[in-house]
Amino acid sequence: MYILKRSQIVNTTLEKAWEFFSSPKNLRQITPEELSFKILSISMDKECYPGQMICYTVKPMLGIPIKWVTEITHVNEPYFFVDEQRVGPYSIWHHEHHFKEVDGGVEITDIIHYKIPLGPLGKIANTLFVRKKLNEIFDYRAEVMEKVF
Repeated sequence: MYILKRSQIVNTTLEKAWEFFSSPKNLRQITPEELSFKILSISMDKECYPGQMICYTVKPMLGIPIKWVTEITHVNEPYFFVDEQRVGPYSIWHHEHHFKEVDGGVEITDIIHYKIPLGPLGKIANTLFVRKKLNEIFDYRAEVMEKVF
């Protein structure tokens, strides 16, 4: 199991940060274009709620599309929500999204617990490219957040 934690302070209110991040429709805006992120379906097209299912495709490697289904499992508006992968490339994907008012705006913290399948090969894949790719995705998100807020 691996952990990736990223934090960023953005110049906005707690309510506006929640409004942006709790809408699945904004996922595409914060995902690098080379991943070809495409939402296929969202159960109940509104802000996130426990039990909400989001189905999408993403092309993380070699342009090969992968179907990914996540479920919103926990919501404490406007402070945090959790999405967990139900179908996709990881053995485990548990992503916590936290929002906290601080001087200068809102601190947004992402904590991802993930596990890659294939045992030792998964460990090698994480070392060689998975962790790097995840960091690149969150670097991109940080840049987008600076522009959005």
